[in-house]
Amino acid sequence: MKLSDELPVDHRLATVYRIGAGLCGVILLVFGILGFTDQLSFFDTSGSQVAGLSTNGLLSLISVVVGLVLIAGAVIGGNVASMVNMTVGTLFLLSGFVHIFILDKGANILDFGMSNVIFSFVMGLLILTFGMYGRVTGGLPHDNPYWRRRHPEQAAREDAARRGVTAAGPPRITGGGVGQTLR
Repeated sequence: MKLSDELPVDHRLATVYRIGAGLCGVILLVFGILGFTDQLSFFDTSGSQVAGLSTNGLLSLISVVVGLVLIAGAVIGGNVASMVNMTVGTLFLLSGFVHIFILDKGANILDFGMSNVIFSFVMGLLILTFGMYGRVTGGLPHDNPYWRRRHPEQAAREDAARRGVTAAGPPRITGGGVGQTLR
């Protein structure tokens, strides 16, 4: 099974993906807009802070763009929201790892501080969790569409058992008359 396989229409997991993408998108959008309202220079690395995080115009722009991408994923929903969440969450984690090594160097053009690195890790894990929810675990319930795609034979047997049909097929009526038997 590929992670891009579609969910059934209106599956309850789609709501989790949408809420996660929308919530995190709004947080990033607000952070970016607050950075723009402070009229920060695009490549300023003087340590200007917004909401406890150091920022500049470039980081504000990136935050707005990523926030809009997450909100767009929330609007589209389904597996698109899940894939957007997983992609953006992974990028946040990678950004945290990269920036932890360039904190006090000239390559730190986004003006990251340690609070930004921690925020990047926390936000990345949160977004990634929303994206992977119900998709990747060893204990998925058997009615989960991803479990069913990974185990089609067992899902078919369970469906047949629920309908009262055995693997040999539907019950047959043999014989005739009053003493009919089922086999």
